[in-house]
Amino acid sequence: MPIIYLSPSTQEGNFYVNGGTEEEWMNRLADAMVPYLQASGIRYVRNTPDMTAADAIRASNAGNYDLHLALHSNAAPESAYGQVRGILVFYYPTSIEGRRASVLMADNLKVIYPLPNNVRAEGTTAIGEVRRVRAPSVFLELGYHDNPDDAAWVKNNLDAIARNLVLSLTEHFGIPFLEPRSPRSAVVDVNWGYLNIRSRPSTSAPVIARAYDGAALTVINQWQRWYLVQFDNVVGYASSDFITLI
Repeated sequence: MPIIYLSPSTQEGNFYVNGGTEEEWMNRLADAMVPYLQASGIRYVRNTPDMTAADAIRASNAGNYDLHLALHSNAAPESAYGQVRGILVFYYPTSIEGRRASVLMADNLKVIYPLPNNVRAEGTTAIGEVRRVRAPSVFLELGYHDNPDDAAWVKNNLDAIARNLVLSLTEHFGIPFLEPRSPRSAVVDVNWGYLNIRSRPSTSAPVIARAYDGAALTVINQWQRWYLVQFDNVVGYASSDFITLI
């Protein structure tokens, strides 16, 4: 299953025109994303508010991530303060996966942002969390926090934005988008040695773990006749025909 480095803004000095900071609201957005990430089986490691962008870059590069996702909001130059609206989704120009993820996110955000023509994906070499990370990177500027309408849109639509971003991630990684639900305890129930746990809900997907008959599992979610399960530290898909809920 995919794993991302989730990097909400640590810029506590960037103030929203209607209250709060970029750091506060982007971390609230990351909080809102977590249930959707977990529900769809996307693992994540997250920065902390006391870190800097340089710290996040080092932490991301120390791991092996499928995507680096930075959450930010924008600000117009002083001469245009409060007058600019829109969403920018940045990627590194030569990164095929970064560009693909960015275009997906931009296209999906157009559905929920009030001014869809003001949403675009754009290549850049000027942003450290795009240029200096090893993983494919997406750097989001989710509206302008100096603009009252954009600031209100972010603050009033955290869940919708979070859901939209995770939907884009599932499309990018080729896995089902699943709504959050309560986990269930379960056991493997097979008449042979073990049950394969796979990286995708398909018998052709790679096997990432094997759970023997009677082994305890946690069922996180369900897609068609597949359960999304956690077995020890592994999250993957297994056939629901051979799992008994308890």
